[in-house]
Amino acid sequence: MTAKELREKFIQFFQEKGHAVIKSASLIPENDPTVLFTTAGMHPLVPYLMGEKHPMGTRLTDAQKCLRTGDIDEVGDDAHLTFFEMLGNWSLGDYFKKEAIANSYEFLTSPKWLGLDPDRLAFSVFAGDEHAPRDMESYELWRSMGVPEEKIFFLPRENNWWGPAGITGPCGPDTEMFIDTGKEKCCPECSPACDCGKYLEIWNDVFMEYNKTAEGDYEPLEQKNVDTGMGLERTICILQGKSSVYDTDLFLPLLEKIEALSGKRYGETEEITRAMRIVADHIRSAVFLLGDDRAVTPSNVDQGYVLRRLIRRAIRFGMQLGMAEGFTPEVAEVVVSQYQDAYDELTRHRDFIMDELKKEEGRFQRTLRQGLREFEKVVGRLKDGKEIDGISAFHLYDTFGFPIEMTVELAKEKGLTVDVEGFEEAFKEHQKKSQAGAEQRFKGGLADQTEETARLHTATHLLHAALRHYLGDEVAQKGSNITAERLRFDFSFGRKVTKEELGQVEAWVNEAIAADVPVTMEEMDLEAAKASGAIGLFESKYGEKVKVYTIGGYSKEICGGPHAAHTGELKHFKIKKEESSSAGVRRIKAVLNDG
Repeated sequence: MTAKELREKFIQFFQEKGHAVIKSASLIPENDPTVLFTTAGMHPLVPYLMGEKHPMGTRLTDAQKCLRTGDIDEVGDDAHLTFFEMLGNWSLGDYFKKEAIANSYEFLTSPKWLGLDPDRLAFSVFAGDEHAPRDMESYELWRSMGVPEEKIFFLPRENNWWGPAGITGPCGPDTEMFIDTGKEKCCPECSPACDCGKYLEIWNDVFMEYNKTAEGDYEPLEQKNVDTGMGLERTICILQGKSSVYDTDLFLPLLEKIEALSGKRYGETEEITRAMRIVADHIRSAVFLLGDDRAVTPSNVDQGYVLRRLIRRAIRFGMQLGMAEGFTPEVAEVVVSQYQDAYDELTRHRDFIMDELKKEEGRFQRTLRQGLREFEKVVGRLKDGKEIDGISAFHLYDTFGFPIEMTVELAKEKGLTVDVEGFEEAFKEHQKKSQAGAEQRFKGGLADQTEETARLHTATHLLHAALRHYLGDEVAQKGSNITAERLRFDFSFGRKVTKEELGQVEAWVNEAIAADVPVTMEEMDLEAAKASGAIGLFESKYGEKVKVYTIGGYSKEICGGPHAAHTGELKHFKIKKEESSSAGVRRIKAVLNDG
């Protein structure tokens, strides 16, 4: 079975069970400041799981585009990916455990569908705890399917419970389905909770039957939901009998193209294999981000920062493989060709995808040349000994994209060595600091802290204040994106802003700039910040202590920075464009110049 056939069979099966097929949502969550990307099939459906009525009814199914970058440094092993597809189906207050489990068993074992040998399957259910009872209903339902009791495992909350997404809300037990690989048990207690490789998860049915209250109680939900998720890549890997997702038909065309462009063979060495997998995964992810209907472009903030990191990481490993400059669009063409039937947006945005990849590859080549000059400076600063210290090596990696292997190679040519252990320590420290930022927003909404972005970020505060001054308090920030060249500011407002109003806003900001007032920062408790009149944006991401930035008498906001020291540093503010971003949300693009 091919990956395409698996995707189509899953959708067809649930269509025949009365489910409406919904289109994959965007990879960019709409009006959700808490996450950068859609990370699971249920993510776009949260309002409907909470009780809103879905226009397509109470039974839904889809293949959802997802992106997770928390384990980006693990990509290249047998299992880790950034982009993946989640096959899902939902019952929104319709059927519950009986039908869900029957559907799952039929799809897995029926010759018409996946046709898996029942003897190769194992299952887990919730063992129960002080908050909710043991899920005997799911256990008995699996038994009614003919599953022997030794193939059903009762596991604790950490294994078989979902949610709530926040502190309160819908949650409940789940039941998971596994392939038994036939390996010997690692110990007498061996179960799907082990990491020994005997059991591989293939599907998960979540039963949202409780609501967790603020007091920590678990109350029965009025609307009980079913939310299931089957990872396409993992499942096709199992069905095709492969030990790695990269050895399935999803990646073979990509790897063949990379082989042709590099002149090297996949599997030749561990280093070559890993590099080819990284190039394939990262360019696949970049194509889907650039081809999304709510596409982002490479930048130094938020989703654009992650996209830039993926593209540049692919380029770095491509260079290690000996691939010539300009290879990214050639690999991207394979991705578009593979997925255009399932995701027609890739065809519609094909030219944009290729153009952005070409431009980013050119930018990165310039950065690498700057890095070579920095490398020469590092060498020139060496006084005693012949070793480049770990901090300098990490600076070359973090700022200029130099992999440690490249620094070691360049050093060797000059008869020098590199403190690789020191580099790894610096790298681990960097990982600790940025761990929470991979799937969550960067603390201040900015990934870099250059003078240009600091000035533009300060300008967004003044712009926000000016919009509220002329348009009213209904204006609230909905998002922002800042590069070194311009700012983009999204705000709630129900109509197009007139030219006269834009002129007033622009003049007000420039008046604040001309006043050259200081930008001051004070740390205080969140409640004290609110009491002081500070505007709080995306408050859910702030801790107990917050930074309040005051710009003279013009603006007062809770923010993570960075900012200019005085408004005079901004010189002159110019609005370039005002447009609709989404329903009820307007977008302004503006620049700072010499006036």
